[in-house]
Order: sequence, then C-alpha cells, then structure tokens
Amino acid sequence: MQPERAAFAGAPAKLAVTQLRLTNFRSYASGALALSGAPVVLAGPNGAGKTNILDAISMLSPGRGLRGAKLAEHTRKSPVVSDAALWAVAATVARGATEYEIGTGLIRSSGALGPNGGEKRPGGGSRQDKRSVRLNGVEARGSADLGDIVQLIWLTPAMDRLFIESAGGRRRFLDRLVLGFEPAHARHSTRYETAMRERARLLKYGPRDPAWLDGLESEMAEAGIAIATARAIAVERLSRALTEHVGEFPAAALSLSDELHLSSADELRARLAASRIRDAEAGRTGHGPHTTDLMVRHTAKRADAQDCSTGEQKALLISIILADARELSRARDGLAPLLLLDEIAAHLDARRRSALFEEIHALSAQAWMTGTDLSLFEGWGRNAEIFLVENGQFMRQE
Repeated sequence: MQPERAAFAGAPAKLAVTQLRLTNFRSYASGALALSGAPVVLAGPNGAGKTNILDAISMLSPGRGLRGAKLAEHTRKSPVVSDAALWAVAATVARGATEYEIGTGLIRSSGALGPNGGEKRPGGGSRQDKRSVRLNGVEARGSADLGDIVQLIWLTPAMDRLFIESAGGRRRFLDRLVLGFEPAHARHSTRYETAMRERARLLKYGPRDPAWLDGLESEMAEAGIAIATARAIAVERLSRALTEHVGEFPAAALSLSDELHLSSADELRARLAASRIRDAEAGRTGHGPHTTDLMVRHTAKRADAQDCSTGEQKALLISIILADARELSRARDGLAPLLLLDEIAAHLDARRRSALFEEIHALSAQAWMTGTDLSLFEGWGRNAEIFLVENGQFMRQE
C-alpha cells in the first residue's frame, strides 16, 4: 500500500495519527496510511483486517492494546523476514502543533533461536523476545512513557458483555479511563503487579524472609494506594460529567466496590502483612486494588447496568466513553483522546448514530470507526476520511 494524504483545511488542533506504518502486524505484511487528522471510517467485510488497524493504533499507548493479547500473537503468520522486528507499528502523532514519532514492536533476541522463538542459551532454556518502544528515535523505558503523549479509549464488540462478565474486564476498562487523566497510573500498576507476583512466589515457594516480604508489601502498598486514589478521582469526575451532559445516550452513575482510596499506605501494608498465611494457603492476594470492581447504574431507570438490556448496556458504554472524551478534552488543552470504535454503528438506530457522529464532531476527536456496511456512515459526508478495506489493501472513497 502506498501512503495517501488528504488535506482538511481549517481543521482545529487535535490529537491525531497522521502517519501509520505496519510491518508483519497480524494480517499486514506491510502497510502505510497518511491522514489529515479527521475521523476515519474503515469499511469492509468481516476478516478484511479492519480491527487489526485499530489494534495497531492501540499499541501506541500504555498497555497491551485493545485485544489484551500476548505480544507474540501480533506477529503475522509467515512474516516477511526482518533482521530485528518480529512486528512493528510506527506512527506520526500530532498533539496540537507538536509532532511525535512513535515506534513500537516485538524485537527478536540476538543469537540462535530456540523452538519457541526465544534465544538458545548454553545451559538450556531461551530468552524471550521483548517489546521495544521508541519516542522521536530514542529508546523509551517502556510503554508507560507513551501515556503523556497518546490518550485513547476503545469500544469493541467483545465489550458488549462488560457488565455481566467478570470484574477483571471492568477494571481494565476503568484503568484505561484513568490513564487519560493520570499517565503515571500505568507505572503504578506495573509496580504493584510486579511486587504482588514476587510476594506470591515467596509465599508459595519460600524463603519467607520477613525483610523481603516487608519490602514487597511496602512497594504494593505505595503503588496500590496511588492506583486506588487515581481510580476514585476519575470515577468522581466522570460521574459528574455524565450528570451534567444528558443527550441521546443515558446518564450513568459510577462507583467503586471498595473505599481503598480512603486508606493509607501504612494501613494497606499492615493488612498485607497480617494476611500472609491466608494468602499463602489461598494462592492469591486477597486484598488490594486488583480486587476492585467498577459499578455502573442506569440513572434514569434506577437499575444496575448488569440488569439492563443489551442495547441499554451498549448505550451506557458509549455514554461513559463520550463523557471521558469530554473530560479529557477539558483537562488536556482541548485535545480529545483518540477513539477506537469497532463495529460501533451496527447496533445503533439512526437517531443514536446521528447523535454519536455529532458528539465526535463537536469534540473534534479523531475517531477510528469500523463497519461492514458503509451506508451506516453516510452522515459523515466529507467530514471523515473513508477507506474500503479488503485483503490488506486500502482504497480511499472520495
């Protein structure tokens, strides 16, 4: 594919991907898109590779992307041979008047490859390939460094069951919302999870050295309270935004299942120390921000989201995402986050489709939307860049 660029005169400053380049990423051996910063529609049949583009963009922010997949799962089957990258995503991201060059990918370990793609070692075993992140040509410490540059939120068909499945999905959804307001949230989460895994290993296999456990529990307590506090602030902020702006999508009341944010690091540390035997027997840590659940209630119906219809649950999700975009725009110099909306229009009636498009336009957000039926996006006219996608190829629609 050859890069294409369209010029939309008079477009306001925004956060937008203006160049996207893929190598060995899922269904794409290689590909490139050049864009203006306007909303983007990707239309085509199922399996054409539309969601893979959204997945690639989601890798430009902290975390494991919208699929939550292992890094190796992004590698294209029968990849084009590369000296370094098993897969790579590179982008030019405009943040107002400033441009950033972002590159990320799975980098092959040097040396001979073992049977599972890792490097052979003299004593046996293999070194795992690792993710690389580069900002303006300089190696970053990790994907958490992307949080200050790219804020994004996504909605995929897999999230339609968010309110009726396990709390883990709701925590991941909440943490993605929190990241936009507090980029350090990613680092706090990594610190907490790393310390929690090491504590669990020591409790299970030993040695149960009190000094080691004290150090790990201190790390968990400090990071855990920071996580809980950031979540509570974001939930309060979004609940207020949902109350202030009631349109075609229903207002939602958000809350957390615990009040961990009201505790101190000393309190959490003491509780972790007191629960060592119980956690060792259970094989898991029983208390901390990793157990928090996001509670959502349909305000007008006075019903919990899990008790609402499928259509109402979808509308509640869209309402929360739009509230998040409005609040982030206020907090970050009027720059709305990137919106990755997979198959967003398929289950909305004409009234709500129109309302969604109007909200995106009012936010001046670069929304990336996919769908199998191009007619669902007719309301965009020339206010969006529209591409037909099939067999890894893009064709711009004028």
